[in-house]
Amino acid sequence: QIRLAESGGGLVQAGDSLRLSCVSSARTFGHYTMGWFRQAPGKEREFVAHIRGSSGLTYYSDFVKGRFTLSRDNAENTVYLQMNSLKPEDTAVYYCAADLRSPTNSPDEYTYWGQGTQVTVSS
Repeated sequence: QIRLAESGGGLVQAGDSLRLSCVSSARTFGHYTMGWFRQAPGKEREFVAHIRGSSGLTYYSDFVKGRFTLSRDNAENTVYLQMNSLKPEDTAVYYCAADLRSPTNSPDEYTYWGQGTQVTVSS
């Protein structure tokens, strides 16, 4: 069992930037695929991005590609989601997730989840 803790959310204006962090308690953090998902009120949880454990290869959803950057620091057990050019439609609770299996876009394939951090983008 591992714990994930997100931070960095907040209220910003359209066009602003935020950096979300997710700290993991895993002793073998570098083995985990880390994903970010988001959920807006009344909507399904949707995939944002994921990053492989060893290689650091990333994959993004189309609606964040070019604006968001996912990175990881295995020495600090932390992943970072840099979000630039934020839009009102990016407003959601953002969740960090982890799993030992290969990267996937499906939230059902991730075993561990954080509590989420709220991101609100005003127009």
